Amino acid sequence: MSDYKIETKCIQSGYTPKNGEPRVLPIYQSTTYKYDSSEHLGKLFDLKADGHMYSRISNPTVSAVEEKIADLEGGVGALCTTSGQAASLMAVLNITSAGQNFVCLSSIYGGTINLFAVTIKRMGIEVRFVTQDMTDEEIEAKFDENTRLVFGETIANPALTVLDIERFAKLAHKHNVPLVVDNTFATPILCRPFEFGCDIITHSTTKYMDGHASVVGGVIVDSGNFNWDNGKFPELCEPDESYHGVKYVADFGKAAYITKARVQLMRDFGALPSAINAFLLNMNLETLPLRMERHSENALSVAKYLEANDKISWVNYPKLPSSPDYALAEKYLPKGSCGVISFGIKGGREAAVKFMDSLKLAAIVVHVADARTSVLHPASTTHRQLTDQQLIDAGISSDLIRMSVGIENVDDIIADIEQALAQL
Repeated sequence: MSDYKIETKCIQSGYTPKNGEPRVLPIYQSTTYKYDSSEHLGKLFDLKADGHMYSRISNPTVSAVEEKIADLEGGVGALCTTSGQAASLMAVLNITSAGQNFVCLSSIYGGTINLFAVTIKRMGIEVRFVTQDMTDEEIEAKFDENTRLVFGETIANPALTVLDIERFAKLAHKHNVPLVVDNTFATPILCRPFEFGCDIITHSTTKYMDGHASVVGGVIVDSGNFNWDNGKFPELCEPDESYHGVKYVADFGKAAYITKARVQLMRDFGALPSAINAFLLNMNLETLPLRMERHSENALSVAKYLEANDKISWVNYPKLPSSPDYALAEKYLPKGSCGVISFGIKGGREAAVKFMDSLKLAAIVVHVADARTSVLHPASTTHRQLTDQQLIDAGISSDLIRMSVGIENVDDIIADIEQALAQL
């Protein structure tokens, strides 16, 4: 499928039916697979043959979706997980151990901050937060011989800062570690981080990839470009005692990282999505290019309306010329900047709450990035576990409203905002 355009890949990649087989990807709702011989099953467990051993590790429906997403991002392989948080967790744990650390942008999603700063910390792994406005020298001061990766988001949730992927890829590679990028908000339709030097991509597929608020999921995608055999990653180069001494780099080459994530971490954690969830995700991926185009067009129109309204104190949307990240958005997001806008209303938190309660079309939900327009107050919901300083570092003010602009008619969306503002 590598020769097709991305819009075609969204429909055609991952599953190719043979003569007389179902045209639509089947749901293989089975935990178990039959084999003709014990010898063949033994080869599967020795990783010397392709196939499915048990659905905790892989499933044909899930595998088809993994192949599609890998093709969309331009990677050598992908691993679907039960959630975006599971994807972030496994992406880090795959190459870090107790006593090691990693560098992370502080503007990432609040749940991921908590995962890294609290839960992973309990495992003996330290996260070292940085901001994009720090100098290279200030960022490099966070690295040492135990640093294993750099983590950031293409479009930060909800601060909407745009990651300078090339800059952070160069900083990571200078210290012989990979750059891991959460590409959830951009999706491969708007940005393909591997083309700018990123090494590993994660997604919360719950967001735009599903796009209908119906299926929770996540995915890790391996570019196959990073040199793991540089002396810093023995877990990928030395024998794995839990798998008969397999050496991932020697035995699987470019797919070493994603193979280890599957046969070691997925085997032990069991965070593989169900076949029905993968089926629904695959169906929704088919319309991803159409939806991302409409989300981006609608959001830019709404952002321009808000910027011109005297009841709005500020608006942040990367594709607005007034945005401090406009140049980065033009470089990394030429097709659009998704449907998420952040803004503040004059009158602070009280006015923000009244505005949200007055909306009729847009709903107040703990979600973002689906077909329906929605709003949320992050400081008191998704990011309420953060300290005041962490909120500042994440770019979240007390009056910040996150609006996820849907794919409804944009005139109806703006009319709903206008009537809600009139209640203030």
